[in-house]
Amino acid sequence: MLMIEYKDIGWWYWLATAVLLTMGIFGNEQSFVWAIELTSFQLAHYIIREKSLKAFPVQVRFWYLILLIISLPEAMQWLFWVPSIGTWAQIIFGYCTMARLVSLWPWNRSEKLSLKSLTKTFFSRPVKGSVQQGFSQK
Repeated sequence: MLMIEYKDIGWWYWLATAVLLTMGIFGNEQSFVWAIELTSFQLAHYIIREKSLKAFPVQVRFWYLILLIISLPEAMQWLFWVPSIGTWAQIIFGYCTMARLVSLWPWNRSEKLSLKSLTKTFFSRPVKGSVQQGFSQK
């Protein structure tokens, strides 16, 4: 099921980031820096938009930025494959692994962490909006 959300500014941020990461993987290492800069800008935009550092979209972008920064040193650049593939999955199918991981932080869930909750988190179908829709929340 395709989930192309071209009317959402977040979707455009993710598309631009995916293109930059792909360019980096294909040899333009400066694109990795540009992806980090764009993600930093996107994070700032969502902090202002959501008016909270605790807002779920802010948390997702923060941890995504951390992953990109960890991937930047030359010895770690193989790791850029993870956010590149994941970001393409997000923009095409609406499946965001990072959002699903962030939803498991203790402050973002109300049920105990279990095999059932992990299965539900990672194998439920993508939904428009937040991955937290339909999940137990605090």
